[in-house]
Amino acid sequence: MNQVNFMDALLTPTQVLQQVADALPEDCKANVIIVGSLAAGYYFFADSGEDAIRTKDVDCLLAPYASAVPVAQDVASTLLSAGWTLPSEGEWRQPGNEQTAERDLPLVRLYPPGDQKQWFAELLSTSADEPPSRTERQFQRVNTPLGHFALCSFGYLGVVEVGPVASPMGLRIAHPAMMALANLLHHPEIGPAVMSQPFNQRQIKRANKDLGRVLALAYLTTERDRDALDAWVPMWAQAFERVLPKEREQLQPAVGQGLRALLRSDVDMEEAWFTCQFGLLNSRRVSVEQLKATGERVLAEVVEVLEDL
Repeated sequence: MNQVNFMDALLTPTQVLQQVADALPEDCKANVIIVGSLAAGYYFFADSGEDAIRTKDVDCLLAPYASAVPVAQDVASTLLSAGWTLPSEGEWRQPGNEQTAERDLPLVRLYPPGDQKQWFAELLSTSADEPPSRTERQFQRVNTPLGHFALCSFGYLGVVEVGPVASPMGLRIAHPAMMALANLLHHPEIGPAVMSQPFNQRQIKRANKDLGRVLALAYLTTERDRDALDAWVPMWAQAFERVLPKEREQLQPAVGQGLRALLRSDVDMEEAWFTCQFGLLNSRRVSVEQLKATGERVLAEVVEVLEDL
């Protein structure tokens, strides 16, 4: 089984983003929002020239939902024609066909040309306005000259359509505040599910990894500007109004439940810290106590303010 390997090469966010931008069809760039580790790494480290990130996937979110499938077909076909390749091993190495059920199709994961398979681009989609489920992944079929793939959407990822940051490469970058909100909404509790791959030979709960990402984003935000969390409140409020208006009454008062559960548990908090130390915070020496203090600030300065609204 594959696992996160801390000996993997560290990637420079600006270089990877430039390579992705150069490969994408020009008329599709307006529909792409970079999310995940690359987005956070570029947002915080693009100007430093010395910080790097550990990641094997470059998550490209296609928005809005209505245009996601045709854009995915265009992007996937263009990359395949330019020499991008499927994984050589594992479950994603062969496309499906018209008889393959959507849930059984491989996701669109493509490696750039060349021998260095350090990272791959993965295409994702925002969700429909009223998806069948917010907590389970949804799939849409993408037909390419090579075969059929699945475009995966996550229930709350659409909030990153609020406030993305423009880049010189023509791609938009998800704002850290919105990536944090998406993770909080997805984990209102610490569930038992673990990551599909071991993290340095450890089985890590998915919720702890994702909520740890919230803490890492907040830590880097306040490192840059101690009062920057104040700006998260109106952004989150706007996301509820624009993206989740029918669910706002239910979700907004509960947005901090998962984070509170994490901070109460020493075991879960240590797991979250562990993933941060070898993720976004690999160039910082941040203790569990410092990360926990950051979580308390997020609760006091963002979550509780939003709850009071």
